[in-house]
Amino acid sequence: QVQLVESGGGLVQAGGSLRLSCAASGRTFSRYAMAWFRQAPGKEREFVAAISWSGGTMNYADSVKGRFTIFRDNAKNTVYLQMNNLKPEDTAVYSCAADEHYYTGARYDYWGQGTQVTVSS
Repeated sequence: QVQLVESGGGLVQAGGSLRLSCAASGRTFSRYAMAWFRQAPGKEREFVAAISWSGGTMNYADSVKGRFTIFRDNAKNTVYLQMNNLKPEDTAVYSCAADEHYYTGARYDYWGQGTQVTVSS
C-alpha cells in the first residue's frame, strides 16, 4: 500500500503561481511512477502531468505545457507540481496518483484525497 497526501492548494489570482506537494508513505516511493490529475466541478477527471520513477520521463497535458512542471525528490518521498501563469480554467481539485507502471491515463492504483486550487480572474 501507498498513502498519498497532497498539500499546497489555495486561492490565487490569474497569472500567479502555486506549488503542490504530494507526500508518499508506505512502500518504496522510488519504485513508483507518479502523476497529477485534476477535476473541475461538473467535469471528468483529466490528466495533468506524470513522471517516471527515476524522473527521466515526463509528460504533460497540452493545456499545461510550458506553465506546469512536475518533479520529484525520492529522498523526501515527495512529488511536486509547480504551476505558473495560472488561469481561471485551472481551477479544480488536484490529486496525485502512484503506480508501479507509467501511465498518462487514470490507471494508477493509488490516489490521494486531493487539494483545491482556485484561480480568480
